[in-house]
Amino acid sequence: MSSRRELYAGVMSGTSLDGVDAVVALFSEAQGGPIAVLGATQVAFPSKLRDELLALQSTGVDELARAARAGNALADLYAMAINDACKASGVAAHDLMAAGVHGQTVRHRPEQGWTLQINNPARVAERAYVTVVADFRSRDVAAGGQGAPLVPAFHAALFRHAERHRVVINIGGIANVTDLPPRGLVGGFDTGPGNVLMDLWSARHRAEPFDAGGAWAAQGTVDPALLAALLEEPYFAAAPPKSTGRDLFHGEWLDGCLARVRWKGRREDAQATFAALTARSIADAVRDHAAGATEALVCGGGANNRTLMRLLASELAPRSVTTTADHGVAVEHVEALAFAWLAREAIAGRAANLPAVTGAGGPRILGAIYPR
Repeated sequence: MSSRRELYAGVMSGTSLDGVDAVVALFSEAQGGPIAVLGATQVAFPSKLRDELLALQSTGVDELARAARAGNALADLYAMAINDACKASGVAAHDLMAAGVHGQTVRHRPEQGWTLQINNPARVAERAYVTVVADFRSRDVAAGGQGAPLVPAFHAALFRHAERHRVVINIGGIANVTDLPPRGLVGGFDTGPGNVLMDLWSARHRAEPFDAGGAWAAQGTVDPALLAALLEEPYFAAAPPKSTGRDLFHGEWLDGCLARVRWKGRREDAQATFAALTARSIADAVRDHAAGATEALVCGGGANNRTLMRLLASELAPRSVTTTADHGVAVEHVEALAFAWLAREAIAGRAANLPAVTGAGGPRILGAIYPR
């Protein structure tokens, strides 16, 4: 007799602010059973909303009302993405058991006991007519954890190998690494900037939101003095558990580093150096905390940056460096799929955080449920 199969959607908009990714996933009844992506979509942020989400990273006039309005606009995009992914999958939204909707992180201060993701999950439930699971990070933070990264448990479920020591490297705006030894505890933490500095520099000097394929960085030369100044940031040497975001790695932080070295080089050299920072900080994290790893699987938007991937392969040699696409999951689907999985764990009443990763006081069921 065939096992029952379950449909979930996952929705993610990350630190890169490049849009909303949504997938519809088919799970087998068995907890460790196969997962299939039936359909996916990406909905771009309207420029006005993207600008507002960037502005809300800092305090400003009337920010509570502005955040509420942005939450409504995001909810409408999330609902649209769920419906589009359902159409691509050939299923109806009401056939989904739930949708995991992460929301847009605008502030992350776990050391102060809070984290903030803009969202309106009740509105998503109304618009998409689906049960929504949201607010995944707060319970872990309330239990003394970082609330991030939350994807290592999913990475373990999907990519752990019985004989090979792997790391999964997710490169969004911020990068994180998951350590997957064949036996023992899963590890993981945010390593620092992923695409965030490269995107900022591209927007500032080329009016382009990102450096497509790393082509601009490929025209530059890494500046050793600037790279050394960037690497002086204490976050890189801090011991896990740790997580970070635009609260630390923002334009003012970058400008301070440039000022310290009195940098006056070419703009493409700076871009090459920011790519090198991402690769070096990730590789240092692997060397320091997953030294036995022999395979690295890369996902997220950074996996499409050929210059960054080349630098990362050099830094991590002799380890093999591939993408999750080589293991059956498109690089742009992994995070959204993770939140479909997290929604499933919440609906099933299973703990989904990893205390060894986040530092929480124990296992916790993550997410608040909004019935359709």
